Amino acid sequence: MPDDPSSEGPRTEQDAEAGPSKKERIEAKDAYHSAASEKKEASPLPKVDFNTFVLSLSSSVLVHLGEVNDPASGKPSQDLDMARHTIDMLDMLEKKTQGNLDVDEDRLLKNILFEMRMKFIRKTK
Repeated sequence: MPDDPSSEGPRTEQDAEAGPSKKERIEAKDAYHSAASEKKEASPLPKVDFNTFVLSLSSSVLVHLGEVNDPASGKPSQDLDMARHTIDMLDMLEKKTQGNLDVDEDRLLKNILFEMRMKFIRKTK
């Protein structure tokens, strides 16, 4: 397919199986940003960046370890399989971003991984 989305012809069934065209992806991205920016001003949510993402995943680990109350129930509950799965996601993130993080991001991810692994080990003994 050409790189210029305006030069794309009609989509075939094979194209549909491959996913959206570049033009469709660009249009969806633009429409999303337009709709999201309207809602963003009233939102109390933190800025989306790498550190916030890592901290969000670590918060999920803490919930699954029963270290903090489940936001849905308001009570602590434990799901060690989900805790392990989320720690594995953090581990995958560390591997996939190796060499691409700034010093603070790298330090945060390594420290969070260490803390979450240690908490998991203590819960499983």
